[in-house]
Parts: sequence; C-alpha cells; structure tokens
Amino acid sequence: MLTIHVCEASPEAAVVVDGARLAAVGPYEALAAGHPRARVRRWPGILTPGLLNPYGPELLEQAYHPDPREADRLGTEPLFGERGHALLAANASARGASARRGVQRMLAHGTVAVAGELRGRAALDAVRGAGLAVAARPSGLPGPASFSPVPLVLLPGLAPGGPARFAVFDVPDRAALVREGARTCVATVVGGRLVYRGR
Repeated sequence: MLTIHVCEASPEAAVVVDGARLAAVGPYEALAAGHPRARVRRWPGILTPGLLNPYGPELLEQAYHPDPREADRLGTEPLFGERGHALLAANASARGASARRGVQRMLAHGTVAVAGELRGRAALDAVRGAGLAVAARPSGLPGPASFSPVPLVLLPGLAPGGPARFAVFDVPDRAALVREGARTCVATVVGGRLVYRGR
C-alpha cells in the first residue's frame, strides 16, 4: 500500500512511500492527485532526509543505556566512563540490550544513519536490526558525543527510487531545527517503516 507523508510546514516536500523505497517526492497536491488511493500521514513541522549521527562507537559501544527498570538506580541518561564500561563488561546480553536501547534513542532523535567504526557485534547487530545506514564519519567532530550533535548533519536530499528513510521534526523550518536540535523529532521512517513516533 502506498503512503504519502506530508508535513504542515513543508507541504512542498512530501513523499510517497512504496515498501522500502520512495515512489515519488514533491509537492503534496501533485502527489495526492497522482496517487489518489494512497494512505496519507500528516505530521507537524518539516520532513527531512534524516540525520547522520557521527558518534556511533561513542554512543553504542562506549556508553551504557540503562533499562527503564534500572532508572531508580542508574537514571535514564547514558552512562559513560568507568561506570558505563563496568556495566557493559558485565555480560554480552547487557551490551546487546544497551546497544538496542541506544539505537532506539537515536531513532527518537531523527537519526537514520550512523558513522564511526563499530567493532562490537552487539552494536553492529543493533544498527543492522534497525535498518540504519552506515556512513563515513565527517572530519573534525566538535564533540561531545550526543543524540543531538552540534552541528546537525542532514543527509542528502530525498529522491524517487531512493530508500524510504527520513525524519520529521516539529519545527517551522531548518533554521529552527538547527537552533532547537534533534529532540524535536516526532517521526522517523527507515526502510519504509515508521520506527519512531513521538505523537
């Protein structure tokens, strides 16, 4: 089934998703007229190609992401340094679960691709399982590792026939996205599947 995704602040940049690919990209009015039987998903904000997070190893292999059941003891934010390493070293299942939770947090920030050399099987499996693209790391990372890195790295524009991989942010324009960061993400689509929905 075809699905049109359109955003309130960027109706000129709507997409038609057909399985894991983009069937069409363009103004909503034209796409709706050309695909009258398509289901329509309406979102606030703007539709973007999604973000590249350049801190794959730092966030998925060097940080421990607490399970919600551990929040009373460990909090909810990623744990770095000695404490994070000790928790990751506990056992292989802890590494795998932490990496999967880290990937979920990336998806909730509009990440559709990661960069950096992932060496551990747990992180590689989590990235592959979510369908995230793997890209080259940009030079000169400003740090520190973050789910909303500064500057944000947007992927190249969407094109018909390309992968159905994009993110929606509840901001009026790209300038506001740069100011407010990736925490404004309301939806992430990877492989044509809605993998994160904030509202």
